[in-house]
Amino acid sequence: MWVDTHCHLDAGEFGGHSASVADGAAQAGVRAIVIPAIARVNFGTVAQLAREVGNGVYALGIHPLYVPTAKESDLDALCSAIEAALHDPLFVGIGEIGLDFFVPALKEPPLREKQEFFFAEQLKLARDFELPVLLHVRRSQDIILKHLRRIRVPGGIAHAFNGSFQQAQTFIELGLHLGFGGAMTFPRSLQIRRLAAELPLSSLVLETDAPDISPAWRHPDANTPDQIPRIGEVLAELRNMPVDEIAAATTANALAALPRLASSGLTL
Repeated sequence: MWVDTHCHLDAGEFGGHSASVADGAAQAGVRAIVIPAIARVNFGTVAQLAREVGNGVYALGIHPLYVPTAKESDLDALCSAIEAALHDPLFVGIGEIGLDFFVPALKEPPLREKQEFFFAEQLKLARDFELPVLLHVRRSQDIILKHLRRIRVPGGIAHAFNGSFQQAQTFIELGLHLGFGGAMTFPRSLQIRRLAAELPLSSLVLETDAPDISPAWRHPDANTPDQIPRIGEVLAELRNMPVDEIAAATTANALAALPRLASSGLTL
């Protein structure tokens, strides 16, 4: 049994075939797919999609790439959406939230300040509602960690982790798990592969970020959540472990990172 802890199943690249994509993942052994929101406009979309497919759960948040067009009223809408979702067993956390300093315009004022404001406010929601977070940490690990030290949240996942061992250890010490996916499958991704091989297995979860970050055998085509078992095989090879042990461990880690996932019934 596998869990895809980060998949944009509602993305346009799936051409309206999200249900069949999710079904293909289920047939491959992926029992749960976490679908994060990216903006106010798709809060309802991800919730409805999670209900329609047989293996979906969802998170609510405002992605840093969508912060430039976001309004402060969107944070109020997010708070209301979270309150309404608390009784939904398919709702698992706050995300996708974070910081992106890879895009040049986003790391310069005033967008940098706006990103940090929206991130901090969403961390406060996660803290106040006692919910884990799905973090976008592109070229922003140290600033993310600064905010996490100031606003403590009850765990979550640093998705598509690509930092240093020291940064990884700090995330772990703060109660976060680290997401690994398609980037780990490229032989030239030496740092990511070392991290995957040497960090504590108890801190690792698997993800696709589909339709993005395709594994080596799919690149440059779109990624899909049915690739999780094969991505897990790569992790098993890197750690010299049986694949079934990797499946069991990463599923247990996903449940630890997103405790509400257990209430969904998908991972029984």
